[in-house]
Amino acid sequence: MWDKKWVIGNWKMNGQLQNNNALVHKLRSLPKMDNVCIGISPPTVYLSQVHNAVKIVLENKIHTCAQDVSRFNGSGAYTGEVSAEMMKDVGVDIVLIGHSERSLYFNEKNDVQRHKIENVLNVGLTPLLCVGESIKEREDGREKEAVAYQLSVFKGLKTKHFAVAYEPVWAIGTGKVATKEQIADMHDFIYNEILSLCGEDANIRILYGGSVNDKNAAEIFTVPHVDGALVGGASLKYESFTAIIQAAQDA
Repeated sequence: MWDKKWVIGNWKMNGQLQNNNALVHKLRSLPKMDNVCIGISPPTVYLSQVHNAVKIVLENKIHTCAQDVSRFNGSGAYTGEVSAEMMKDVGVDIVLIGHSERSLYFNEKNDVQRHKIENVLNVGLTPLLCVGESIKEREDGREKEAVAYQLSVFKGLKTKHFAVAYEPVWAIGTGKVATKEQIADMHDFIYNEILSLCGEDANIRILYGGSVNDKNAAEIFTVPHVDGALVGGASLKYESFTAIIQAAQDA
């Protein structure tokens, strides 16, 4: 998976059993996509449903991805929390960490994200760290400073595999997409920042997120160091999500 384009659909707080089943059933019939690591990230209550539906897929391995995980490990008196061990138990492969909506609505910062990343790594799962600047940080010319601070949670981790989704906050769900030049500049910065933090032998996947759809995906995938996409609303529709997967396959 570390030499492929990644296309991960983040359903956010969307889904119902019947609709999920219909969408995943269609995805199971996709022709073989040798060059793409495909993932679906449903709400926690539907993780088992999705995993059970995709684990029998023959043509493509479809990874089950969690949208979040507890900062606490093991088990204990943490009402409402779901640990990394539990995620692994129900078939999760990849866990999103630090999505801007978690920071915005739940005030999660670097210290919390570091705990989550360590917990995920400790049980053998793959963390996907989300980073990105606000519109004010971009307008003030501090976008790289903001992203460097977010990436600093990687320093000292006992792993050589690093997955990041760059999602400028001002482009998430707004219909706005960063220009190719902005994406190229930031992805190059992220790539080199991880090398400087974690060593020249790091394996790195950097996804772009922020209003990715079937109309712009192919162009985005031509940008250097764009190793895939974290897809929001477009992942809820079979036609648009599969078009993005096909664009990754062809890139």
